[in-house]
Amino acid sequence: MILVLLGTQNNSFHRLLEEIDNNIKNGNIQDEVIVQAGFTKYNSKNMQIFDMLPKNEFDELIKKADLVITHGGVGSIMSAIKMGKKVIAVPRLKKYEEHVNDHQLEIISTFKKQGLIIGINDVKQLPKALKEAKSIQPKHISKGTNKIVQIIDDFIQNDINKKKEKK
Repeated sequence: MILVLLGTQNNSFHRLLEEIDNNIKNGNIQDEVIVQAGFTKYNSKNMQIFDMLPKNEFDELIKKADLVITHGGVGSIMSAIKMGKKVIAVPRLKKYEEHVNDHQLEIISTFKKQGLIIGINDVKQLPKALKEAKSIQPKHISKGTNKIVQIIDDFIQNDINKKKEKK
């Protein structure tokens, strides 16, 4: 099963669901797909889509998932990594009005450099990422890695706050 997490942003991330739907239709994805869409409104007969799930159901779905496809939010990425899941992360981008800035590019790049996720910058890279996900083993977080991730998260958040202050 593939679990798709779009976070709690009040902006749509429609283009990721469209690409996942296309990959189901063309056979690249043959697994069941469950989506926590947040504020993204999307209809598909190919995916089971929920706005928000209660925490216990959310945690249970992550446990069951073979793969998590998520936006570039730290919380969503960390939830999947901590459960030892393979993760493909796709950033919400400002140019599509999916977020207020492009900080998710930095978040994904940081996790990708640590070897914790498959990070892509464009939804059109999803077929290649899906193929890559089949051949990798998820990297488990050790206690030391958890500290590194927290330092990275703090660094990114400080950088975002500095950029906001300059505006």
